[in-house]
Amino acid sequence: MDLIRILIAILLPPLGVFLQEGIGKHFWINILLTLLGYLPGIIHAVWIIAKR
Repeated sequence: MDLIRILIAILLPPLGVFLQEGIGKHFWINILLTLLGYLPGIIHAVWIIAKR
């Protein structure tokens, strides 16, 4: 299941974080990072998913 979440995180980083954590601080941080630059959003999303 984590592989699917990582693939989703590469395409839509906030969705990957939402599937892992729900709407919380990591979700909003990821939206901010994605708006500032797509790559930081991807890195943050993959990190959130991989740390579990």
